[in-house]
Amino acid sequence: MPQTSDNKRIGRPRSEESRAAILDATWKLLKTTTLRDLSIEAIARESGVGKTTIYRWWSNKAAVVMDAVLEKLSPEIQFPQGLSATETIRQQMMALIKAFSGEYGRIVAQMIAEGQACPETLERYRDRFLYPRRDAAKAIIQQGIESGEFDPHLDPELAIDILYGPIYFRLLVGHLPLNQQFADELPQWALRAIKVTEF
Repeated sequence: MPQTSDNKRIGRPRSEESRAAILDATWKLLKTTTLRDLSIEAIARESGVGKTTIYRWWSNKAAVVMDAVLEKLSPEIQFPQGLSATETIRQQMMALIKAFSGEYGRIVAQMIAEGQACPETLERYRDRFLYPRRDAAKAIIQQGIESGEFDPHLDPELAIDILYGPIYFRLLVGHLPLNQQFADELPQWALRAIKVTEF
């Protein structure tokens, strides 16, 4: 019989509990500090998990931050289901603008900035956050091409840049706000650029 005493419990999800504590602590700390000032030591103190455990799962603090942000942000920026391609993209763009107008946007901007000096951070951002969402958008755009909503000659990669580029421009440059007016108007005008046109 396998041992089930307090000294050797079987199936206890300690690793998942520790991971959740680390990500929750990271998110809590990010509300009052910047990515640059955040440290693994601070995450360890706040979470009650040892530094060695954190480094066992993540290579650096930016990697921890990425997973903390993804866990919180991903549910808020999913593509809705059961709608036309046009409406699906419109709603998701509005959700992304709303998310980026607050804490999420501040932290994502810091991660991209950190990535300019740390290629590993930027690569992780692209692999974990950017590319999966581009793939999802590409599938919706392809759906729109097949349904006749979007121009059949459209390059999906270029279409994604047309749709989402202005959001990142405002996020990173900060020349104008990511406000409700922008969320209402950008999808309308950007989607018009990829609709079927007569030549």
